[in-house]
Amino acid sequence: MERRADALELLDGPLDDPAALEGNLRDLGRVNRWLGGASLSGPAIDALAAHRDEVTLLDVGTGGADIPIALLERATERSRGLSVVAIDSRPEVLAAAVRTRPGVAAAAGLQLHVGDGRSLPYPDRSFDVAHTSMVVHHLEPEEAVALLREMGRVARLGVVVNEVDRTRFGLLGAWLMGHLLTTNRYTRHDAVLSVRRSYRAPEMVALLRRAGLTPVRIVRGAFGQRYAIAALPTPQEPPTDPAGRPDPLGAGE
Repeated sequence: MERRADALELLDGPLDDPAALEGNLRDLGRVNRWLGGASLSGPAIDALAAHRDEVTLLDVGTGGADIPIALLERATERSRGLSVVAIDSRPEVLAAAVRTRPGVAAAAGLQLHVGDGRSLPYPDRSFDVAHTSMVVHHLEPEEAVALLREMGRVARLGVVVNEVDRTRFGLLGAWLMGHLLTTNRYTRHDAVLSVRRSYRAPEMVALLRRAGLTPVRIVRGAFGQRYAIAALPTPQEPPTDPAGRPDPLGAGE
């Protein structure tokens, strides 16, 4: 099944229906619980940061912030420290997240901010891990690489990408959810399209490598409909002079 790159989801357009947006965030929260939100992202984050008692996380494109909340609860259960900065490029989405779940704005260990993952307003290595869920499929390859490269820039340990997989079984599941489990117009329009626009796991691995990241673990969800990939920064080759000797100045002369 070829990736569909010629259509936009309603969530990519004007978000001028607050009630529909709130309903969509609730639907996405249910999908994350059923098919692999924190249950996939948590082990992938552990692949990068299991040795840390305290972890700082940047969540890019947080949506309803249900995954950060679940990750914070998971960390508490394991007596680990976790602090999360969750950003979304659409202020309408963050406002709807707070309306849908009022406690999210005051959740301990969580900060919500407006920000674009392709141009992050943070210095290099500001967080231990940069995480994103259900965001990359909204982007074409060059934009996706830009996002992943920025995430790699601000992450000390590495990056985690949680995504839907482009499979026929996933397509069937999305159709059933969109037609039988919700009446929300955003969800009904976007559910199948999000699968059609998504990247297969090998395609995501290739995007991560282009962004200067090396995948080290893939966690797959039930029925193979979702995956999370943990990736480390790819070591840089030391500069050499024309004779192939180490060049500490990096001048190549």
